[in-house]
Amino acid sequence: MRRSVFAGREFRSLWGAELVSAVGDQLARLALAVLVYEQTDSAGWSALVYALTFLPALAGGILLGGLADRYRRRELMVAVDVVRLVLVALMALPGLPLVVMCALLVVVVLLSSVHSAAQAALLPLALPGEMYERGLAVRQITGQAVQLGAFAGGGLLLVAIAPRTALLVNAGTFLVSAIVLRAGVPARPAPERSTDADQSRGSVVRDGIVAIREIVADPARRALLALVLLVAVYIVPEAIAAPYSAAVENTPIGTGLLMAADPAGSVVGAFAFQRFVPAHLRSRFIGVLAILAGVPLLACALHPGLWTSVALWVTSGALSTAFMVQAQALFVRATPDARRGSVVGVAASCLLAAQGVTVFLGGILADHIGPANTVAVAGAVGMVLAVGAALAWRSARPRITN
Repeated sequence: MRRSVFAGREFRSLWGAELVSAVGDQLARLALAVLVYEQTDSAGWSALVYALTFLPALAGGILLGGLADRYRRRELMVAVDVVRLVLVALMALPGLPLVVMCALLVVVVLLSSVHSAAQAALLPLALPGEMYERGLAVRQITGQAVQLGAFAGGGLLLVAIAPRTALLVNAGTFLVSAIVLRAGVPARPAPERSTDADQSRGSVVRDGIVAIREIVADPARRALLALVLLVAVYIVPEAIAAPYSAAVENTPIGTGLLMAADPAGSVVGAFAFQRFVPAHLRSRFIGVLAILAGVPLLACALHPGLWTSVALWVTSGALSTAFMVQAQALFVRATPDARRGSVVGVAASCLLAAQGVTVFLGGILADHIGPANTVAVAGAVGMVLAVGAALAWRSARPRITN
């Protein structure tokens, strides 16, 4: 009988704290966009503030992820939660200048990168062996469920409560997270620093630079990161869901269904891969799944109707999540505990950067060749890149799995 990941108190605490914070973060993103638009009547300012809920994490993972390798991780996460609580509460103050609000938001997002790096480094310790992959799948399912909930009910919730109240709710979620982590995650000493001069001395920024060198020099982790980054190509359809829907069925419901398709597929893929594929075979399948994930998107070149498109996007989302979760697990496992914070932080920043680039290029391309053809191009590009990444992983796999 398979043991549930929720049997362990530490994982329950890490998962619960992340869930509460994720719900609050989604609510805060919507609240900030509405609040800024009410103050400025400018879609540009509203979009900028919404982007600031993501963009600082690009630098945060590289510049600050190494903090998770220098300090006790539980205490670091609790401290970050407390600081975020104060900063978000300040953002809810009436009359706060917009520039100050943006500055506070940048700091909050930078600190979130530190929190994420520490959590990612703790998970393999909380879930040994095969349990780790299952734990990642549960986190993926939870994250996508929160995203689906935000699509469905976020706007309605902001009708019921004021945007500033929503920010205070978000601040409260950080308090809950801090309490849960302090009570449920066991105290551990700070990771032992390497005796290597490059890794034991210097600033936390240098930790990020060393992490980049480590990834580049390691064929296995390099191939695994390349596979994870493919997800950035396969999310292009979600970014152009509105124009795609307008081309096939111009209704708000159509846009909502298309935007929800990839997250829904992710839930299915994360569950099915961990449930039905034996652990000893998973590393062999990730390259094949990475290639196959582009096939449903390629079919959009035929300009299918709404429901067929939804089915294709769900299928692609399921396949891409299946290989991504396994690639992430192998990547983290291949990284020594003392280096996990900085290395995982760099990988997270790379993924965010890749997503930003592909979404931007996808939008430009859709204006020139149409949304359906753009989705097909994304599928084709993803498949070509996946072949290279799969071959690189095939040659490097024995070094990491044997």
